[in-house]
Amino acid sequence: MPYHYKINSHLSLFLITILLTVFGLVMVYSASAILAQEWVGDSYYFLKKQLWGAFIGIILCLVIGSINYKAMQKLVKSIVIVGLIFLVITLIPELSREAGGARRWFKLGFLTFSPLEFVKLIAIIFVANFLSRKEEAMSSFSKGVLPILLFLSILSGLILFQRSLGTVVIIGLVVFSMLFIGGARFTHILGTILLMLPFIYNLVYHVDYRKRRILAFLNPWGDPLDRGYHIIQSYLALGAGGLFGKGLGESKQKLFYLPTPHTDFIFSIIGEEIGFLGTVSVVVFFVIFTWLGLRIAASTSDLFGKYLAFGVTALISIQALLNMGVVTGIFPTTGVPLPFISFGGSSLVAAMGGVGLLISISKENKKALS
Repeated sequence: MPYHYKINSHLSLFLITILLTVFGLVMVYSASAILAQEWVGDSYYFLKKQLWGAFIGIILCLVIGSINYKAMQKLVKSIVIVGLIFLVITLIPELSREAGGARRWFKLGFLTFSPLEFVKLIAIIFVANFLSRKEEAMSSFSKGVLPILLFLSILSGLILFQRSLGTVVIIGLVVFSMLFIGGARFTHILGTILLMLPFIYNLVYHVDYRKRRILAFLNPWGDPLDRGYHIIQSYLALGAGGLFGKGLGESKQKLFYLPTPHTDFIFSIIGEEIGFLGTVSVVVFFVIFTWLGLRIAASTSDLFGKYLAFGVTALISIQALLNMGVVTGIFPTTGVPLPFISFGGSSLVAAMGGVGLLISISKENKKALS
């Protein structure tokens, strides 16, 4: 048996995922209990919703992990069409829910979910399929890169209607990284990015709330009570935690100082309650997750599986990096959740679905080598 299978990659990946998810449940309750009691009169409100997301996500992960991922290649067009339809549906007021000025949630009876989280996976599936079928054409801009850019443009346009530039940035980073390992010329990738910069500039500086986020990133102390408020409260939480933290449940910043402490800024609460050692532990777990995912991708001989595994790993790793970067002031605020840990059923279920794909790829490759 080859050396790289002495460690069971998919079992290790699943265990890391479960550990992060369980830790996330604990932190969601700790960060949200007082808010939930104040807002809806039930301190367990967010925890119960996250438990449902974890339950559905684990089931989805196990189901996808038990199916041969190669069967998905025959359904790529259908999967993409369904994803685009859901994005359009969220723009229809009667079928969607608005929150924070954005309409990103689809209502299906008692169920509400965000298609954006699943569209990220759909984009990866489409690109992985294209790269595996057009490997020899990837050095050509018109035959290799351009079709993916057209698809990305259509997808980005629909997502921007939902006021989610952060999602566009994440998908773009993942897709360009997939193009790079798929054989696209670096000059084509770099040229495309340079051509996109004026559009990105207009999307940021001609939209007030995005411009304010950039100004807050550059100088949060210039307006500490308004545009710089979020990041300053995050700094205070991280700084107050010290090396070992104040103790689980003892955060002060979650007491209506730090907005959304259970979602985008949950990493700040981790730092305040469990300290620097707690945040470093989370980082280490994501590093291990990334290593296992890339290991699966590198060990897979099937091109579709290789690109799919790389894309899913890049998606979860980039989201984790962006979230922690925002909380620590390295990046401007983007509204990206911390995978497996932040509150959000759609994000958790979609991430679990991605892990299921990695498990399936690892299992099928192990069968091929045995």
